[in-house]
Amino acid sequence: MPEAEDENADAEDMPLSLRLSIADTLTLGNATCGFMAVYFTTTGILIPHLQGSQETGMARHSAATAVILMLLAAIFDLCDGLVARKLRSSPMGAELDNLSDLISFGLAPAYFVLVYGMVADDAHQRVSALAAIVVLLAVVLRLARFSCVTMKDGMFQGMPSPFGALTVVSIVLLELPFIPTLLAIIGVAWLMVSRVEYPKPRGVLAVAMLGWIVGAMGLLAAWAFDAPGGQVLLATGCALQVVLGAVIPLFATARRVNTFRDNRRVARAAQLP
Repeated sequence: MPEAEDENADAEDMPLSLRLSIADTLTLGNATCGFMAVYFTTTGILIPHLQGSQETGMARHSAATAVILMLLAAIFDLCDGLVARKLRSSPMGAELDNLSDLISFGLAPAYFVLVYGMVADDAHQRVSALAAIVVLLAVVLRLARFSCVTMKDGMFQGMPSPFGALTVVSIVLLELPFIPTLLAIIGVAWLMVSRVEYPKPRGVLAVAMLGWIVGAMGLLAAWAFDAPGGQVLLATGCALQVVLGAVIPLFATARRVNTFRDNRRVARAAQLP
């Protein structure tokens, strides 16, 4: 089989930088989910609205599908890091991860906010477009900083982009009045570029995060198919996501203040004769 031998030889001669690892394949799954989230937001929510459709069920199904795809992208993002640490990652791994995160947790949620501003009754399209740009730029800056800044092991600086994206779409799904929704979205964008420290999802925390994402998928499915209590369950899940997004920075800030006080106390004690 000369052709098969030639293909094997070409694979062996391929530069290491062009070979995809298992972790890289998961990362590409992340990007695919982000793109499909944009697709469902467009075809199921935006286009029917522009055509004057009054079918709310289709919009609900499409919104749920888009957010479920973002949640699935978060699972891919969680797993590719775990796999890369256990096995290996190609030299392209970090770049692929940033580009995929930009699609799934930057473009997809920003586009979701933009479409919300076009279809919601009390929304303002231009202001929503500005908020969407703020979300997108916050993710761009956060990912760029992540590539340049070295943090202590086990910590992120600023709200991780998957967590930020899910918090943004949770705020939109809560269907609050326009101004509080807008302020909350901008607040999440600020947290993503802030210096607040967030723990990396490893060990028990990674398992808890995975369980939370799967549970959120279930809530979205119940809401999409108009199950009894589905709206209440979805609102509860979204509210918990938003509360977590607000509480974690408070705990991180309190811990930082306590650490600063302890360091000052130690320094003063060392200066005493």
